[in-house]
Amino acid sequence: MSLTGLPVFDETIHKTNAWLKEISEHLDCDRHHAYQALRAVLHCLRDRLMINEAAQLGDQLPMLVRGIYYEAWRPAGKPEKIRSREEFLARVATLLATAPIESEDAVRAVFETLEHHVTPGEVHDVIQELPHEIRTLWPQEPKRPHSSL
Repeated sequence: MSLTGLPVFDETIHKTNAWLKEISEHLDCDRHHAYQALRAVLHCLRDRLMINEAAQLGDQLPMLVRGIYYEAWRPAGKPEKIRSREEFLARVATLLATAPIESEDAVRAVFETLEHHVTPGEVHDVIQELPHEIRTLWPQEPKRPHSSL
């Protein structure tokens, strides 16, 4: 039975719910707080990436998550000069202002979810654009995928 009457919308709702469930289980929180974590981390990550890389990551997100990702994006002046782990976590904490979630926990949960749902090549490209201190927040730094010739 279709939830919305449009299969494409049903699919993106299903995928987004799976992402929120994964994040909520990692953070031991409800779906609303999982959404707040997802939104805060995606916005901070997006704003730290070069515009082309931010767009390439956005292409791999489910439609509904993609809308969250691009919400209020202003590409001018990007990437932001967030160089340290502390700056990155402080920015996420600001975006999480009303949520009872530690910024580092939110970042780790969302990065892990991205690693599960985005291609290894794209995860690698995103990680390579981040300063080393921020890279350490990923579950593990994946190896560059082999390309077949």
